[in-house]
Amino acid sequence: MAGAVDLSALKARSDAAARQQAAPQTDGGGAGGGGNRFVVDVTEQSFQADVLERSLQVPVVVDLWAEWCGPCKQLSPVLERLAEAGNGAWILAKVDIDANPRIAQAFGVQSIPMVVAVVGGQPVDAFNGALPEPQVRQWISALLDALRERMPAIAEAEAGATADAEPAEEPEDPRFTAAEDALERGDYPAAEAAYQQILAAEPANEQAAAALAQVRFLARAEAADPSAIGRADAAPDDVDAQLAAADAEVAADGVEAAFDRLVKAVARTSGEDRDRVREHLVGLFELFPADDPRVSSARRALARALF
Repeated sequence: MAGAVDLSALKARSDAAARQQAAPQTDGGGAGGGGNRFVVDVTEQSFQADVLERSLQVPVVVDLWAEWCGPCKQLSPVLERLAEAGNGAWILAKVDIDANPRIAQAFGVQSIPMVVAVVGGQPVDAFNGALPEPQVRQWISALLDALRERMPAIAEAEAGATADAEPAEEPEDPRFTAAEDALERGDYPAAEAAYQQILAAEPANEQAAAALAQVRFLARAEAADPSAIGRADAAPDDVDAQLAAADAEVAADGVEAAFDRLVKAVARTSGEDRDRVREHLVGLFELFPADDPRVSSARRALARALF
């Protein structure tokens, strides 16, 4: 649209009005900005400052609307949301054409909603109608992409939006910090006690429960003897040997073999021995994500062995 619309006459009227009185504030009627800091309601008196001058720094997208226009009320909220998300990479200037007919005349408005991008005091692109949000977003993205190198304020605003979007780091829980410090020192009893203390206060704390299972296994795995696997294979009815062998297999990344060993031990045993094997197996399950296919398969096999 560059050169197709002459805004000089409107600029002159705006200058004259500004000399006579301060620019009045309008609420934008039913399609106002709602407190959005990157949306401004523009009048003929404020057009110079709010559109032409601001367009020297970043693009100003002019939304020409009216209270009686239904499609305008669909499009305006979309533009306002996108302007807020843009963090000042572009400004939305809303113009009620009924209250500001000279602006509408300057842009040659024939139907509304009409949206015009103004850059460097000149219109550069436009569209008519209440486009769907994805298309509006694409139009604005293309506008910014074309201007980003020429208008450094665009990139600065986008960088600020990215920084604002980064979630603040949650403060560390000193209870977990103490447990982790003990674990780093290799003091498994102290780490286990710390996690148990957390669970005593918060029985549903999944993070503490998972960490406790890990600590208990690490303590056993440190003392695991790879030869325990051979001894367990030679003595299938020795429950202690089966438990030790399963730990050794998990420590050596033989997870499926360990699960299979203990499921078979559950099927062979009864009473207290069965309970010991089952509890040990469930404890090993807790070392892995609940949706781990190896865990899911072993749980099904355990259910068959029990029932």
